[in-house]
Amino acid sequence: MSDTELVGVQKTLSPILRAKALDNRLPDPILGDRYAEQAMRGIDPDYDKRRFGTSQLGLAAVVRAKAHDDWARTFLSDHPDAVVLHLGCGLDARVYRVDPPATVEWYDLDYPSIIELRKRLLPPRDHYNLIGSSVTDLAWLDRIPRGRPVLMIAEGLVPYLTEAEVRQLLTGVVDAFPAGQIQLDLVTVWAWRTSKWDPTLRKYGVRFHCGFDDPAALAHWHPRLEYVDDAPMNDSPVLMAKAPANVRRMYRVLNLLPGMKRSVRIVRFRF
Repeated sequence: MSDTELVGVQKTLSPILRAKALDNRLPDPILGDRYAEQAMRGIDPDYDKRRFGTSQLGLAAVVRAKAHDDWARTFLSDHPDAVVLHLGCGLDARVYRVDPPATVEWYDLDYPSIIELRKRLLPPRDHYNLIGSSVTDLAWLDRIPRGRPVLMIAEGLVPYLTEAEVRQLLTGVVDAFPAGQIQLDLVTVWAWRTSKWDPTLRKYGVRFHCGFDDPAALAHWHPRLEYVDDAPMNDSPVLMAKAPANVRRMYRVLNLLPGMKRSVRIVRFRF
């Protein structure tokens, strides 16, 4: 299967994976994900030979992945008996980057076609499980062991769901586990409403379906849920420190536009 055989929102995994693969070529990578290059070659062997094929303009998405990785490592160091739910995983190699101990049970979940791609392009490992399902069909929760702390990671997923679907997902996870951490990224209402004109999203025939100007407001959906903090993306210090000079200049200009600097928020909750 190649990226041309994916449909709808599934196609958005390709530019994110490409950004991670290209980051690994930097002298001092932000993420340093060697599996990203392997997987990207698997779905598009000539991805870097076309016009702008080696452009590093997607590095903000790499910064987002690093923020999620760093939070995950911290949580798992404090909860080595945790269950990890990596939702909408795409071809991201987070389980290999984070490299959790054998006491952690890790679940990667995405559409069945994506899971089949993962099986072909990425290696298996112990205590690592794959689930082919729509995220919004919460029947998959019945396959996860309960009674342990949970770490839920949803990178690049929530904006493609409706607000009702996001609420059902978050409250379902909180109800299912005794304690845990939820990591996700959100777009603002402005970014949601203008997504139908976004050239990248238009290329893949998708758009956002929800947006939130106050990430902390999601904690009101469940009495046990508590907002912790958020991390920068488009104005991240690591982006400005490690990106090539032309990319840094571009983001500095973009961040001058109203609403652009924090159009995406990487957010952490606990319960």
